[in-house]
Amino acid sequence: MGVEGWLLPEMPSLITDILISMDDRFLYVSNWIHGDIRQYDITDPENIRLNGQIFLGGSIHEESGVKVLDDEELKKPPAACYVKGRRVEGGPQMLQLSLDGRRLYVTTSLYRKWDEQFYPGLVRTGALMLRVDVDNNGVMTLNEDFLFDFGSIEGGPFLGHEMRYPGGDCTSDIWI
Repeated sequence: MGVEGWLLPEMPSLITDILISMDDRFLYVSNWIHGDIRQYDITDPENIRLNGQIFLGGSIHEESGVKVLDDEELKKPPAACYVKGRRVEGGPQMLQLSLDGRRLYVTTSLYRKWDEQFYPGLVRTGALMLRVDVDNNGVMTLNEDFLFDFGSIEGGPFLGHEMRYPGGDCTSDIWI
């Protein structure tokens, strides 16, 4: 993607997590630098298709100062993402999907050194954990009532990274 106002004239994707739903319907991909989560319908492996996309922070939004010059998919930058008045710094990083496939939890910090370089505001304010609701058709919607702010914890700000459900889930290797 050709850009202006960023580190380089081209902004690559940086896929930081991938998971498949328990029912094998959807593949989720987090794109930390661009700031989106993509959901692919994989029910027919011969015809995989993009089913949905949601932007949660990242380097491409109306308040980032980055101008997209050349991209076939993104015609205009999305709005900056705010939850409960807090701007999402960083991009969607680790993903955790509930067993029923209805709740996708997302953290925004990759690793401190990367966060410092790409999202210095994230290091100052702390990471977030967000929730994306997924309906029966796979439509993804940011749940604006859910926010876990690692920056507001005493002793913080902290950069939360991974999350796990006790007893295992669809993305965990911990099964009881």
